[in-house]
Amino acid sequence: MSSGRGGSWTFAGAVVVALLLLDFVDFAQTKNFEDVRCKCICPPYRNISGHIYNRNVSQKDCNCLHVVEPMPVPGHDVEAYCLLCECKYEERSSNTIKVTIIIYLSVVGALLLYMLFLLLVDPLIRKHDPYTQPLHNEEDSEEMRPPVDPQARGNTVLERVEGAQQRWKKQVQEQRKTVFDRHKMLS
Repeated sequence: MSSGRGGSWTFAGAVVVALLLLDFVDFAQTKNFEDVRCKCICPPYRNISGHIYNRNVSQKDCNCLHVVEPMPVPGHDVEAYCLLCECKYEERSSNTIKVTIIIYLSVVGALLLYMLFLLLVDPLIRKHDPYTQPLHNEEDSEEMRPPVDPQARGNTVLERVEGAQQRWKKQVQEQRKTVFDRHKMLS
């Protein structure tokens, strides 16, 4: 069982190191993109098709004259062309986006590790009940089952849950016997 835990801790450590390396590489490449831009959407004009222009400029320079390069129209039509273009200044926080994604992936990874842990440990924790038989042998299985002494059980959470589960199963079997064998409904 300790090798399973060691393997999961090794995997978790590898994931953390990979995330840190990705963050370092991304930090080194932050100069390749900006968090602000000016986006100009220009519709078709005469024989020129519509186009979208993006450029990293300040908010005061966010207009057609500073963003649209190369200008697709000759000098005397520039003003008419620019009046048709709609320019918007856009701002985002890539650090907030990265942190949100890392938190989301960490939570999903932790849940997957927990699921893997439960899949590996659950069969070791659960005890196989040799007295469980199909429904048609209910009466025989009750006779073969040794009586359960509540004081003989331990006080661990797992044993208390198993005790409650056994009591519930016994109640269900009694209800089935009453309904199916005696054809009486319980009140």
